[in-house]
Amino acid sequence: MNQKWFPYTVASCAAVIVFLGLSHINLLFNGIKILGKYFSPVITGLILAYVIHPLVAFFERTILSKIKKEGIKRSLAILLSFLVILLFIAVLMLALIPQLVDSVSTFISNLNGYASSLEELLNKFSASASHYNINLSGITSRINTFLSQFTQKLPTALSQIINVSAGIGQGFFNFILGSILAIYFLSGQDKLLAGTTRLLKLYIKSPTYEKMGDFWNTSNDILKRYIAGDILDGLIVGIVNWIFMIITGMSYSVLISLFVGVTNLAPTFGPIVGAIFGSFILVLVNPMHALIFLIFTIVLQTIDGYIIKPKLFGDTLGVSAVWILVTLVVGGRMFGVAGIMLAIPFAAIFNFSYQEWIQKKEAQVASKNESSKED
Repeated sequence: MNQKWFPYTVASCAAVIVFLGLSHINLLFNGIKILGKYFSPVITGLILAYVIHPLVAFFERTILSKIKKEGIKRSLAILLSFLVILLFIAVLMLALIPQLVDSVSTFISNLNGYASSLEELLNKFSASASHYNINLSGITSRINTFLSQFTQKLPTALSQIINVSAGIGQGFFNFILGSILAIYFLSGQDKLLAGTTRLLKLYIKSPTYEKMGDFWNTSNDILKRYIAGDILDGLIVGIVNWIFMIITGMSYSVLISLFVGVTNLAPTFGPIVGAIFGSFILVLVNPMHALIFLIFTIVLQTIDGYIIKPKLFGDTLGVSAVWILVTLVVGGRMFGVAGIMLAIPFAAIFNFSYQEWIQKKEAQVASKNESSKED
């Protein structure tokens, strides 16, 4: 090992292994996806347990605080948490599903009329523009072709959506299994944490273990605050959008507002997708409403970005726009929708880890400079 050739050989072998790993990284991701299919109920259960745990802890601290037996307290807290979530989902479905079904059926039945009206409007606009020597015939013909193809392909697309019901059923079955596993994870939380703690302390030194604990607590606080704030922010944006559309008399207020609220959960690109979807539906019904909707969306997203979100998140997620964009692209490519949804909290975790590391390095350099000056 003391020979000169040995470290060069080890470094060369390590470089070859890294090169092979990077060149076959697609195989690694495919393997992760295959494992994810097998372990999807377990992963779903862990995620549900993590999301529901704050509600369980809230019930344990407040309503059930006088119960002395921890097992009974935890079981009742889990039961109350699931009942509250199921009640919320039931109320939401009863309130929204009838209106959504009515909106979708009305939109599909009137689609041909909407398309023809928009074509007439575009032709009139092109004719009036020709008086000023502006040729818009190419643009209007392309839009008309798109509308005719859209109206023809929509029924086929709906039939294809119906054909994937088996996949939806399988996903629902995995969700039910995940919910059952979440109940077991929550009820056995203390034992799981105690076993994990004992295992980690056997192989990790105490200072390193304490640093890992501090890192997890900070990351946990960022994730929980982001998830709760993002859901509340999407709810606020959806309700405000629905109230505005009701006041202005716009069509399909429930359908568009629900889509805007859901897409608002995804950072950066979500509001753009919601605005495009709402404008596309409204421009078929009333182009003026589409223009008003776009203006209102810009105003609402400006207020949301500069007032609502800073109030909800505070300074916990103070991450630069560059890092957010990078994590959005990389997270979306690697993990799909989940990577996009969790891009900002992971960027925040990376940001605070980097700041902590660089502060320690600066402190070490400063102490070395002071010691060298004394010498």
